[in-house]
Amino acid sequence: MATQSQTENLTLVEAVRDGLHTEMERDDDVIVMGEDVGENGGVFRATDGLYEAFGENRVIDTPLAESGIVGTAIGMAAYGKRPVPEIQFMGFIYPAFDQIVSHAARLRTRSRGRYTCPMVIRAPYGGGIRAPEHHSESTEAMFVHQPGLKVVIPSTPADTKGLLTSAIRSPDPVIFLEPKLIYRAFREEVPDESYEVPLGEAAVRREGSDISVYTWGAMTRPTLEAAENLADEGIDAEVIDLRTLSPLDEETIVDSFKKTGRAAVVHEAPKTGGLGAEITATLQEEALLYQEAPVERITGFDTPFPLYALEDYYLPEPARIEDGIRDAVGF
Repeated sequence: MATQSQTENLTLVEAVRDGLHTEMERDDDVIVMGEDVGENGGVFRATDGLYEAFGENRVIDTPLAESGIVGTAIGMAAYGKRPVPEIQFMGFIYPAFDQIVSHAARLRTRSRGRYTCPMVIRAPYGGGIRAPEHHSESTEAMFVHQPGLKVVIPSTPADTKGLLTSAIRSPDPVIFLEPKLIYRAFREEVPDESYEVPLGEAAVRREGSDISVYTWGAMTRPTLEAAENLADEGIDAEVIDLRTLSPLDEETIVDSFKKTGRAAVVHEAPKTGGLGAEITATLQEEALLYQEAPVERITGFDTPFPLYALEDYYLPEPARIEDGIRDAVGF
């Protein structure tokens, strides 16, 4: 008789820590590194307790030098380790951009398969927590554009652990972006055991027949709230949480659109060049004859991320999402 899996009621950031602990316990090659990840447990306490459990050789405090952190991790990955470097905030990742796109993303191709780069670059991302400048960016599209990288953004604690496990076990580099707005926003039962959520598979969070709404990360919750509010008006919205932005689950995206004929994309990144444009183009290429209205993009604005007074206005919230969905349905 099969035994029932034990679960624990975790927040998203606790699920990150649980996922790291589980994989470090399973595989001695998994190494955590970054600024203050050791004795301090990380700026958001995502690595709390790992230093005590695994020691200074596997939980490594680094200098404040993002290029050095990622460059060192690439070397480790090329020679068989599975490093998980943390960048404290996504807005600090740019000094390491050259290492990521010129080396990590190209190592398999450049070496004709002799080397791979099994590493996971973790970074809290997105706005909504009243952080200073450079702490609230949502520039995931920059990494989606780069061949050789996988880009993953969870929206629930259970998905976080499973997606992180899959990312760590991937033979190629993964950018794992954690929406810090929902780090501690809610709890969910997460299995204690090790498990994987496959990369490249979206999740249908709410089934509907009138419009397909695509989103990810912290925008999933306000999108679902908007969908529930609109149900009272007779609008039945299907909500797709992409979970993995590269590779993109085009099959789920297109199948949903063929069912509804209308679409909206919700993301907190600026509109221009955001992933909403890529999703729109995919729908045009794969399902044009099913389209009944222009695709609505409900996004952040084409400005630097604002400071406190305008932060809530910048981020898509349920009322603005509802307006965008109504425009698409009413076209």
